[in-house]
Formats: sequence, structure tokens, C-alpha cells
Amino acid sequence: MIKHKFLVLLLLAPASFLYAQANPFGGEVRPWYIDEPCVDDNHVNFHECALEAAENFEPPRTLDGVPDMSGIWRRRSALHESILAHPVTLDDFGGSTGIVSTDNGLVPIQDWAEAKRRYNRPAYVHHNAICQLDGIPTTMYMTGTYQFMQSPGQFLVQGEEAHAFRMIDIDRDQHIGEGIRLWNGDSIGYWEGNTLVVETRNQNARPWLDQRGRFYTNEALMTERFTMIGPNTIHWAVTVDDPNVYTEPFTISLAYRRSRNQDTFEVWEEACYEDNAFAEQMFQDIGYDVHKPISGEEARRLSAAWDLENGELEVLEETQ
Repeated sequence: MIKHKFLVLLLLAPASFLYAQANPFGGEVRPWYIDEPCVDDNHVNFHECALEAAENFEPPRTLDGVPDMSGIWRRRSALHESILAHPVTLDDFGGSTGIVSTDNGLVPIQDWAEAKRRYNRPAYVHHNAICQLDGIPTTMYMTGTYQFMQSPGQFLVQGEEAHAFRMIDIDRDQHIGEGIRLWNGDSIGYWEGNTLVVETRNQNARPWLDQRGRFYTNEALMTERFTMIGPNTIHWAVTVDDPNVYTEPFTISLAYRRSRNQDTFEVWEEACYEDNAFAEQMFQDIGYDVHKPISGEEARRLSAAWDLENGELEVLEETQ
């Protein structure tokens, strides 16, 4: 029983504990990667530091000459809870804003879309709770541990959760047909110096960006950038470009830190039955529905209706 209680406490422990190296003589507990550049996990601070650090680091290389990012990596964030700054609660680990492209750290969302986002959270069950895939970019910060593997022409991402693996083709000429929509979309990568740039289109737009109901349409373009800034640190950033929902593209950034036990660690999948009908029915029984994707065309209609409605209200207020 004691062993089981310890296991539960370990699973619930904050990330700072799991990544820390304790001092048996007391004093400060420090992360094991303290000698790496940009140890501050505040997303904005890390992003600004990483952009500079990348210019001074020469990464290890694969046999075909590109930066070697293979290995076991742990994300340093709780962006799946909210991509904005959020407090620690019974259900949230808390954290700083992941938005690094705006002065206020907020998402530049259109008014109609913010109204829909506020409706989403109490109305719909989160996709992950019923074993659906997380989409891009959420797949890259939904779970805690990832394995990156490389071969000439491909970059593989394996995660712990819900069969979420990505096989990214390098230097493929074009995306798949417009009529094909996938949970994690279609990703094409290319090297830009020491940075792996990955462009993802063709998503079905059913997942959210976080547990606060932020969404995108099936016309969104997600552009990720993977850059090693030290032997054990990757700077990851994604630019979300969906003018149907947001007033301008915005960028989310986080740190990946290499796991200490590279030789013995295994990524154990938290297996989840896709489209779990029992879980879905359970949530529907207490009043939740399953979020339906919004197409770019539908988003434009909703935006136009919102503008028309608010325009009429403004005229009415002026005449009173």
C-alpha cells in the first residue's frame, strides 16, 4: 500500500520535482540541466534567450550532415492546460504564458471566436478525455515525454499518449490533396540552417489548442521550428496562422530538455482506445457534447454574422 501511495504521489508531483537533483545536505534543489544555456523555463524568457543561444551552438550531426536531435526529450510546460499564463489549481500545474509574439502575452483572437471559445469549455468534452488525437501543435505539448528519431528524409516523433506518433517527411514537394483531413494533418519538413522547419496543413480541426477551448479551422497553417541550443536543450516554437479565427499569426514556444537516462528509458504509451464510445457516452450523460470541427467557410460566416449583429447594436445605441 505504501509503495502504491508513493507511486501516486510521484505521478502527481510537479515537473520541477521530477526534473530536479536533490541536495542530500539540504539547500536549494536545482535542475540537472543547470549547465545548459537558457535554464529559465518561463516561456518568454526562454524564447528570447534561445534565439541568441542558437547562434553560438554547433549541434551534433547525423551521418547525412543534419543536426542530430534523436533521443528522449521532456517538455517543460503545462501549455495543454492553457497556452496563456494560468495559476496552480487542483487540476492545473500552472505556468507562464506560452505566447511569445505579442507584447501582452495574449492570443490575438477575433471577438466572435473568443465568444465561441468561452462557450466551448463548458459545452464540450476535451478531445483528449475521450481518447481522440491532439492535432498540431497540441500533440507537441499534450504529453510529457517524447522520442525523436531520424533517418535520411524523415523525422519521427513518438509520444506517450493516445497513439500520437508523427512521421514527418523531409523535403517532400507538396502536401496531400485539399479534400483529405487528418487528426494530425500532413507535415512536411525542411532544414533552414540548423533549424528543422515543419509545416502542417490538412488538419480536421477537431482538437483544441488547450483545455480552455481555443480552436482553429481546417485551413490553419502550423509552422514549427526545432533548434538545438545546447547538448540537452531544444528550442521549439510554432506559429499558428489562421486568419479565420485570429487577427494575426502568433507564436508559442517552449523548451525540451533531454532525459538523463537516455540508454535505459523507454517511452511507455498511455494506451487509449480511439473514439472511446464508453467514455464519450459517459460525458454526454452529464451534459457534455463532442466538439465539431469548424471549417474556414463556416468561420467566415460566423464572423460576418457577428459583425452584422454588433453593427446593428451600435446603430441602435446611437439612435437612443
